[in-house]
Amino acid sequence: MQTRYARPDDAAAVAGVHVRSWQVAFSGLVPQHYLDAMTPSREEPAWKTRIAAARWPASGVLVAETEAGIIGFAGFGPSEGTPAIAEIGTLYAEPEVWGTGIGKQLMLATMATLESADYTQAVLWVLEANDRARRFYEVSGWRADGAVVEDTTGGASLRKLRYHRALG
Repeated sequence: MQTRYARPDDAAAVAGVHVRSWQVAFSGLVPQHYLDAMTPSREEPAWKTRIAAARWPASGVLVAETEAGIIGFAGFGPSEGTPAIAEIGTLYAEPEVWGTGIGKQLMLATMATLESADYTQAVLWVLEANDRARRFYEVSGWRADGAVVEDTTGGASLRKLRYHRALG
């Protein structure tokens, strides 16, 4: 597996990973009607725009790629509340590769990219009920810092916890 900066022509593959990972990871957490309505073709334009707007290395999307194609990605940029702190907004992989180390490698590449942009701290948000993701982040050195927000994805009230990690 290799990681590289995403290009706008990667948007379809990124959208596919995004949708498939959400439909598996958030089943039972996010309303099913919302997950069922997700399609790569509907998500692709937003990913094309986001990838084209990258400001490397401070913001962008990294993809994890094998000979089979893009199997994961991470999106990041400055935190809305504190631009000096990086925020990882997305980190998803194909469900078939969960538990194989791909996510760990993608996280390490993302952290190295953030460090090269001179960030010294990073945050991310995770659904409180997403035990699998929380374990993944905690094993990777992330810790909940006490901040909580309510998310209304799909019309449900979902608690998200902010995780924090020092870089460098």
